[in-house]
Amino acid sequence: MKKINLTTSFTVFDNLNELSEELKNLFNEAIKVRNTAYAPYSKFQVGCAILLDNNKIVTGSNQENAAYPSGLCAERVAIYSAASQYPKSKIVTIVISARSENKIVDKAVAPCGACRQSIAEYETKQDKAIQIYFSGETGDIIKADSLKDLLPLGFDKTYL
Repeated sequence: MKKINLTTSFTVFDNLNELSEELKNLFNEAIKVRNTAYAPYSKFQVGCAILLDNNKIVTGSNQENAAYPSGLCAERVAIYSAASQYPKSKIVTIVISARSENKIVDKAVAPCGACRQSIAEYETKQDKAIQIYFSGETGDIIKADSLKDLLPLGFDKTYL
């Protein structure tokens, strides 16, 4: 028997002012699209903005459905939209912003497990790390240099 230790690190920003203009713009797009979320059940709205290597920005917001779990998270809406609109482009950066109608979300909200798996698929497909920034309505912004920081020992096509 042996023990495996996994370590990861994240960069934490206090607020948007610590980010580059490009990242501020991506966050503004994520916040703007967050307001289009259809979240009548959870009252939890998420917006996602993706920067592609062709400098296009693709956005998505979460879309709920009374027949849970038929809805989609903002991250998957944006990723699938980017893949269908720009199938040859690579994802460079993903920015996620979340808020709730029920309370102030004052800590960074990371992608759920299903979204992590979807991001992993595209990171593997493009053989290039995707930077992921995530935040709540207020508080810190967290940056992961790769999906592997959020999902070590992930499942991908190499197992099939």
